[in-house]
Amino acid sequence: MSQSSLQGKVALVTGSAKRIGRSVALRLASEGADAVVNYHASQAEAEEVVAQIKKSGRRAVAIQADVAKKKDVTALFAAVEKEFGRLDILVNNAGIFFPAKFEEITEQQWDRILDTNLKSQYLCSQAAAPMLRRSGHGRIINFASLGGLLAWPAYTHYCVSKAGVIMLTRCLARALAPEITVNAIAPGTISFEGDAPELAEDFIQRAPLHRTGTPKDIDDAVVFLAQSPFLTGQVIVVDGGRTLT
Repeated sequence: MSQSSLQGKVALVTGSAKRIGRSVALRLASEGADAVVNYHASQAEAEEVVAQIKKSGRRAVAIQADVAKKKDVTALFAAVEKEFGRLDILVNNAGIFFPAKFEEITEQQWDRILDTNLKSQYLCSQAAAPMLRRSGHGRIINFASLGGLLAWPAYTHYCVSKAGVIMLTRCLARALAPEITVNAIAPGTISFEGDAPELAEDFIQRAPLHRTGTPKDIDDAVVFLAQSPFLTGQVIVVDGGRTLT
């Protein structure tokens, strides 16, 4: 078992049944934290993540919740309180991404993106705050995106949601200090096994490092923020230099 500074901590990662959320939950567990694996519809995948974490000797539980709905969020954090009695790290990872021409974005599409990507982070952070304060060293790590920093006209709704995450992060860093630090990660294109390579060609050409990111690149940033006591209100851009071009 890891003897890192996350030993004995409890971490909740929203949307952690698949991809980045899954990787983050597994990494935090490998660093010594017990884990809450939140999922919306991917129960089988979430339970597989929990099984992997338990094999490493850490405690873990999968909890279903639509984190864009206050009722579900209230039940989620009540379940965390009952199961672990504490919370030290909240990773607001749940999110969705799809293109739509601005003139054709429907109200339903707009609301779905804003609710999933931004409202969920507000709801979860608000619900988590009392537990994180009790821990004395609470951490909130929000997932933003390059879309919150760059204008992508085919993804206006997405960009607005992630720009909102960045400002939410800054506001919460002041509102919840000094007991809780609040930071964000803005990933570039992250490649997973099985992804179509042509989807990343433009990013690779534009990024100075000429490669996509890996899940480990993001996991490292999460662990850094989870362990950092004197960093708050910041956006860590993990993009191989893409925002420089």
